[in-house]
Amino acid sequence: MKRLFSSGFKYLVLAIALIFFVLPVVSALEFSLRKTGGHGHALTNYSWIFQQEDFSLNLMISLKLAALTAAITLLTVVPAVAYLHIEGQRYKRLFEFLAILPLVVPVVSLAIGAQKAMPEFIQNSQYELAFFYVVISIPYTFQSLNVGLSSIPLKTLVEASRSLGASFRKTITMVILPAIRSAVNAALFLAITLSFGEFTLTSLLHWETFPVWITRVSQGNILGSIALSMFSLIGAWLLLIIVQSAQTFKSRSKSQPKEAAV
Repeated sequence: MKRLFSSGFKYLVLAIALIFFVLPVVSALEFSLRKTGGHGHALTNYSWIFQQEDFSLNLMISLKLAALTAAITLLTVVPAVAYLHIEGQRYKRLFEFLAILPLVVPVVSLAIGAQKAMPEFIQNSQYELAFFYVVISIPYTFQSLNVGLSSIPLKTLVEASRSLGASFRKTITMVILPAIRSAVNAALFLAITLSFGEFTLTSLLHWETFPVWITRVSQGNILGSIALSMFSLIGAWLLLIIVQSAQTFKSRSKSQPKEAAV
């Protein structure tokens, strides 16, 4: 009886989650396919997207910023969190507190105050946004990496690596990263998704990326704005699937020679 109740409760939670997450997406997709006047369905609103000026330009800008954000996160946040777990345990509580600050500090303060601290050659480039995206995504990327590192025997792996003469850099790249690959992928996915959809910070700094462009061109076309939102949502999903597929293919290609050798 308890088992039936437990399984029934799980299915109920799953059904509620599907209704909560899937139903709005399906409704928005159906709404974006409507013709003007609400009679029938067609891809008119999606073809309208590609006819707009600067569509490809702003899309490429956001893709470049997303890639740069992921690279900065991988090169800075991942080693920093790994260092906290390996040698900086006494600073871990402090960094856990600091990682929450981007959720508390107003975006206006971050956009104006942090920009002044940057070198001028970065301030004059749209690529400064990638550094801001890394900062505002830290509450999510930090927790993802923190959970991943807490779930592995980190001290054992580090001691074994160092006993074999590996440096800290090699320990990170050759031992820790493969062990927490799923956590790193989750952190990168969160950073990419946030950077691809960030609007407030970008508009405050007077840069035009894909989300800002969406807001500007869709003001006179409500159906087109819904189609643009669905396009960006589906595009983000496809981007994440491509990144995940590329990493899976790379890991499989590395394991095949070893299996052949055995």
